[in-house]
Amino acid sequence: MFLHGTSKINERGHLEIGGCDTAELKAQYGTPLYIVDEQAVRDRAREYIEAFKASELNFQVAYASKAFCVMAMCRLAEEEGMSLDVVSDGELFTALQAGFPAERIHFHGNNKTPEEIEMAIDAKIGCFVVDNEVELHLLQAIAAEKQVHVKILLRVTPGVEAHTHEYISTGQTDSKFGFDIGNGSAFTAIKLASEQANLQLLGLHSHIGSQIFEVEGFQMAVQRVAEFASSVKEQLGVTFTVVNLGGGFGIRYTEGDTPLKVSQYVKAITDAVKNHFAGISDNLPEIWVEPGRSIVGDAGTTLYTVGTSKNIPGVRKYVAVDGGMTDNPRPALYESKYEAVLANRANDKVEETVSIAGKCCESGDMLIWDLDLPKVESGDLLAVSCTGAYNYSMASNYNRIRKPAVVFVKDGSSELVVRRESLNDIVRLDVVPERVTKESVFK
Repeated sequence: MFLHGTSKINERGHLEIGGCDTAELKAQYGTPLYIVDEQAVRDRAREYIEAFKASELNFQVAYASKAFCVMAMCRLAEEEGMSLDVVSDGELFTALQAGFPAERIHFHGNNKTPEEIEMAIDAKIGCFVVDNEVELHLLQAIAAEKQVHVKILLRVTPGVEAHTHEYISTGQTDSKFGFDIGNGSAFTAIKLASEQANLQLLGLHSHIGSQIFEVEGFQMAVQRVAEFASSVKEQLGVTFTVVNLGGGFGIRYTEGDTPLKVSQYVKAITDAVKNHFAGISDNLPEIWVEPGRSIVGDAGTTLYTVGTSKNIPGVRKYVAVDGGMTDNPRPALYESKYEAVLANRANDKVEETVSIAGKCCESGDMLIWDLDLPKVESGDLLAVSCTGAYNYSMASNYNRIRKPAVVFVKDGSSELVVRRESLNDIVRLDVVPERVTKESVFK
């Protein structure tokens, strides 16, 4: 397994993250356990900030909280000078509870409810990213009723398909997100937005996909957005002060993944902005980006305890762990690939190829197919790398399995940031109607 961030194999042959022995973390917190390398997260955030500073453009780096949204992460993002993207009232509430400055919060989503919009306006967030005409009218109506002015970006689809999984490619014409530049709906939306008395149009938002390993897609998106901006200025007299180019910067999950350095992505984007936006207005627009996975993805590791195994001669050996698709649904959703190591025997010789199964009552609950490991024994610890993004966020209680705890590790110490769910938590929201109690056949 590739060792990310501060991870290393210590003198005991154990995987160590942030100076913490994973065997000791298991003893203290149990498994499954999400482990977040805090220093790696901070280092990556600083890479983005420093790369944009080098461009000498005005910018905002907004952490896309959908990747991993807990109060501790919101506070870390704030400490590192980032803005924050949210896509629901739950994410917004988490950010506000964490004390994140509302003026640096951007609200995304293709179906914001009236209640969510009111909550965000009352909190005085910095910007709404408007996704469709229905939302545009709704936002104007609520803002007018509250007698406030709201800053917005319009999300546009530039017609660029990133080289990524079809389910996470969002910049092409056929997408549930945004106003399409190619068919004229984006131009109509600009005209409509500029006519709204309570909406202040800052500019455009464009996102072309996720887990992208090249810069050409971003460069093409900048070109098309700039061409559109030029046309809008010429025909409507509207200029943009902000251009948000989204996120999607890739990370290394397995050996076949070849992400670029943060500085390479940023330089390609900022150079393209300088090239294509020159002359459209007196000043180049402020550039916003929204990294999520690339901030936290490879800083996360999930620790499991090995339980049972099943050997099918001539076919495969299944090794089951105490988690699975409830804490990591990505293999089932996207056929995502991961690397792993026996965290308590990391230096042992490889002796067998196994497939890692989860404990859910689903044949599709498989975390890793064909993983080379030492002879696996019940009670071993399996560490799966790069689980910092979209694992905790997408976790479920399927089979009424409890969600794991989350710990931050740094400089040899660990800190619990999300406690493990209890059995009482599982039934905490349940209500048994009196009618059901009265009709029980066991009475």
